[in-house]
Amino acid sequence: MSPRVLVVDDEPAIVDGVGYALRNEGFDVDTAANGEEALAAARSDGYDLVILDLMLPRLSGLEVARTIRGESAVPIIMLTAKDAEVDRVLGLELAADDYVTKPFSMAELLSRVRALLRRRELDRSDAGQPVRQLGGLRLDLARHQVMVGDRTVQLTPLEFKLLAFLAQEPERVFSRKEIMQELWESPYVGDQRACDFHISNVRRKIEEDPSRPERLLTVRGVGYTLVGA
Repeated sequence: MSPRVLVVDDEPAIVDGVGYALRNEGFDVDTAANGEEALAAARSDGYDLVILDLMLPRLSGLEVARTIRGESAVPIIMLTAKDAEVDRVLGLELAADDYVTKPFSMAELLSRVRALLRRRELDRSDAGQPVRQLGGLRLDLARHQVMVGDRTVQLTPLEFKLLAFLAQEPERVFSRKEIMQELWESPYVGDQRACDFHISNVRRKIEEDPSRPERLLTVRGVGYTLVGA
C-alpha cells in the first residue's frame, strides 16, 4: 500500500506542486487549504505523514500540529514562509518532526519525507534492542522510550533517532553535517539549522535547565556531544 500523505497549505501553487511531486513518487496524497480542514482530515483518515504550513487561515499550523501530536505519533513536516518564522518555530515546544523554509527545493522536501517514513517503519519493527544508560538518562531502543531519572520523556520519532545516534558513542563530538546525514539517511542535508532545531527541542525535554545543558552539549565550531550526567 502506498504511503498516505496529507498536504496542508493555503497557497494553491504549493499544494499543487508538492502534491504532484509526491504522487509522481508513488505516494497517495490528500490536501487541505486551512487548519480546520487539516484537523478534520487528520482525525478521520490514517496518514503516514503530514506536511503542514505554519501560517494557515481559521486555525494556525501551530495549533493543528499540537492537536495532532496530542492524538497521534504521525510525523509532521512544518513549512515556514520566511527565516523569521524559523526563529518562532525554534522558540516553541513544537510537535513537528522537521521544518522546511519556503522557497524550498522539491528534492530536499522529498528527501525529508522519505527519511521520516523510513524512521516510522523502523519504529514499528524494532525489537530486542538494548537499553542505553548515560548517568540519569535511559534510552530503551526497543520501546522507543526515554527516561530522565524517574520521569518519562516524550520525543518525536526524529528526536529519538537523534538522541539514540548520539548515545551510540557517548562523549564523541558529532558535526551538524554528520547528524543531519544520519537523520535524513542521505548525503544531501539541506539547511543545517534543522539540526539546531531538533537539538533545541531535545534539550528542552532532557535537561533540567536547557539554557545550561549538562547532557547534550555544544562544542563550539564543531558540533554536539552527549555525555552522562
